[in-house]
Amino acid sequence: MNLNGYSIIHPGAQIGENVIIGPFSSVEEDVVIGDNVWIDANVSIKNGVRIGNHCKIFAGAIIGSIPQDLKYKGEKTFLEIGDHTTIREYCTLNIGTNANRRTRIGAHCLLMAYVHIAHDCTIGDRVVLANNVTLAGHIEIGAHATLGGLVAVHQFVKIGEHAMVGGGSLVRSDVPPFVTAAREPLSYAGVNSTGLKRRGFTIEQVNQISDVYRLLFIKGFNTRQALKRIEETLPASPEKDRIVQFIRAAKRGLIKGFRTIRSS
Repeated sequence: MNLNGYSIIHPGAQIGENVIIGPFSSVEEDVVIGDNVWIDANVSIKNGVRIGNHCKIFAGAIIGSIPQDLKYKGEKTFLEIGDHTTIREYCTLNIGTNANRRTRIGAHCLLMAYVHIAHDCTIGDRVVLANNVTLAGHIEIGAHATLGGLVAVHQFVKIGEHAMVGGGSLVRSDVPPFVTAAREPLSYAGVNSTGLKRRGFTIEQVNQISDVYRLLFIKGFNTRQALKRIEETLPASPEKDRIVQFIRAAKRGLIKGFRTIRSS
């Protein structure tokens, strides 16, 4: 471990090999930090934090502060951060509450400056949260999702894997996998075809996903009618099954198609 300046490290903290901690940072007792982690100046790492290997945490971040939830009474909960995740300046990340016991952030994620992640959120691997993204409690975000700057997400919302949410959006309803969501109110703006192709999806897979969402958002069916047609008329595929599973599990309702919003 390499300490710079006047860092305060509790002797009970478990710190791995080749960890660098910058000046005026603090690490509390119930903290586990993996190997090859770089921590900048003026970082605060609180009790209950578990940080994986090869992470980078930039100046001013507060990692593992208690939930901003009046029901929280000091119970022992956790914040888990996966390997190779980067946390930029002044992010604030909360531990969990009794509801889920932990907040989870996956591996290879990028949290840009001033991101806030509240209690009991679950963030998948390789998620990108741009500057000033704000997540309320109990939000779930699937792997490879990207949220643009200044996005604010309502508590208990789910955002599917490989989804892209445009900057400045207010997310009040669930965003299904593989889509781009934009406009106000937030609505379906097409399949995230660029992101999917970058991650190795074939043109055939992208077209099959587009066929699913054409029935769900473009043709004017309600959700029940669209699901029936999707299941009966479209060929089987893992992507189709994942979309149907997500829709059936949605508890806050889905974003709408833009045409549906305009005509209502």
